[in-house]
Amino acid sequence: MGAETEVYDVLGIGIGPFNLGMAALVENVAEIQGVFLDENEVFEWHGGMLLDGTSLQVPFLADLVTMADPKSPYSFLQYLQEKDRLYAFYFYEKFHIPRLEYNDYCQWAAEKLSSCRFGRRVTNVSFLEEGRLYKVEAVRSNAETPEYYYARHIVTGTGTKPSLPLWAEKGEDVCHSADYRYRRKALLQKKSITVAGSGQSAAEVFLDLLKKRPEYGYRLHWYTRSSGFFPMEYSKLGLEHFSPEYISYFYHLDSYTKEQLLQKQDLLYKGISADTIAAVYDELYEQTIGGESEDITLQANTEVMSTERTLAGKMKLFLKEINYGMEYTEETEGLIAATGYQPSPQPFLRGIEASLRRDNHGRLQIDEKYRAVQTEKNHHVFIQNGEMHTHGVGAPDLGLGAHRNAVIINQIADREVYPVRSKNVFQQFRREKTGVFA
Repeated sequence: MGAETEVYDVLGIGIGPFNLGMAALVENVAEIQGVFLDENEVFEWHGGMLLDGTSLQVPFLADLVTMADPKSPYSFLQYLQEKDRLYAFYFYEKFHIPRLEYNDYCQWAAEKLSSCRFGRRVTNVSFLEEGRLYKVEAVRSNAETPEYYYARHIVTGTGTKPSLPLWAEKGEDVCHSADYRYRRKALLQKKSITVAGSGQSAAEVFLDLLKKRPEYGYRLHWYTRSSGFFPMEYSKLGLEHFSPEYISYFYHLDSYTKEQLLQKQDLLYKGISADTIAAVYDELYEQTIGGESEDITLQANTEVMSTERTLAGKMKLFLKEINYGMEYTEETEGLIAATGYQPSPQPFLRGIEASLRRDNHGRLQIDEKYRAVQTEKNHHVFIQNGEMHTHGVGAPDLGLGAHRNAVIINQIADREVYPVRSKNVFQQFRREKTGVFA
């Protein structure tokens, strides 16, 4: 493969919902020519957790485009119209759509957008023409010779990867919740299964296994370090933390305050939906009619310290009840680690690493308009879903993706392509100084 001669205004690395939304929003912007690359052959959003009965945790309006451009031909409602499902959705009467349908919607959009090119793994980004252009090297999955692309701006959207603790050595009897759907068939054959972790993913995996337990007859355990199986904050004023105003408020805090605040906001984005908790409880209630079941365990304040394989081929879990300090062991044949995600590494940035500025934790410094802070300032590297440490809990939220893309697109076009409003919510997070106390 040779080099392309066209110079793109923006090149996206990674095609998840955020860069897919970017591709959709720049499609009809005359002065912006974009291309978006992803190493996977097709779009798939958290494929290992696309379970029947699971719903998106944000309203359908948090699609790829609507919160920036309600008239876009790539909206979820347009998808429904083309799929002949508008009336079906109308009678469905739900604000939160099935996760499977959200994935299908994104695949529909990706197939329509010629700027999205799958099966291309970006291996390096470097400067060209004294920083006026970026040269991007990519390798196709079916070729050894790299392709080269040239762009004025880069937008990284490589998302996150599963975070596995040391005790969760992967094997045929252990998996991260991100791979659960792919491993479920084998797990169901086990005589005992343990879910370790907290949050929505852990709850959905546990619920799925709980529903199948009467048929397969395994023992089922759920342990979490959290102090309880608590619901995610979903009050209407609480949700206003996922707004442009709160992003601005959080961004201007000092770094120490940001770190402290993020540690206290778990239930804004790591809790369990009230519907899922209710479904778990209802299933437990029905399965225990006639007496308690010793084959089902839910226990909070409990940490998995380590694991080891037994001679019988099982796994021994070394557990600690946090509040009392009691340590004990439990054997299981299958283990699902619902232990969250961490930012995906971006080794392709090594070619421009000398120009990037990082904080004391090695994280990119990112300015208020989502630009990585660089010594080379002619053109920019924009960051999608990698700025929680600078912009707060809204970074991974689908409902803010279109807003962030609007901010980025307006900079690339050097004009207001999409309105970015300063007033969106009822509460105010910061009061400007208007006087002093007497």
